[in-house]
Amino acid sequence: MAAGKYSFVIEQGATFQRELVYQDSLGNPIDLTDYGARMQIRPAPGSSTLYMTLSSSLTSDGSGLNLYGLNGTNPKTSGSIGIIISAISSSALTFDEAAYDLELYSGSFVNRIIEGKVKLSKEVTTNV
Repeated sequence: MAAGKYSFVIEQGATFQRELVYQDSLGNPIDLTDYGARMQIRPAPGSSTLYMTLSSSLTSDGSGLNLYGLNGTNPKTSGSIGIIISAISSSALTFDEAAYDLELYSGSFVNRIIEGKVKLSKEVTTNV
């Protein structure tokens, strides 16, 4: 199955949260029990410059990909993936527009499930 297309905006300095449900062609949630997840944001596909990496191991500031959904309480059988970028992490972003993709992996199996553009809405009020 080809990766889905979805573009979004990150507000610099604010917490970004999105939840998606990975489903099969019949609309049934796909069990994520044996999977890890990773997502990268770069200027363009194939670029060696990396703006951000998210994984299914949440960082100390809470950024990452939660395979239990945004609230962390959905079972992995629900197919829920929470995408979380903390306010601290989004504050460090400086690009205008970039590309991303999100992959699920299990052993040597890798499936790119979603891809698209990311725009950054620059903040005016800062915590300075």
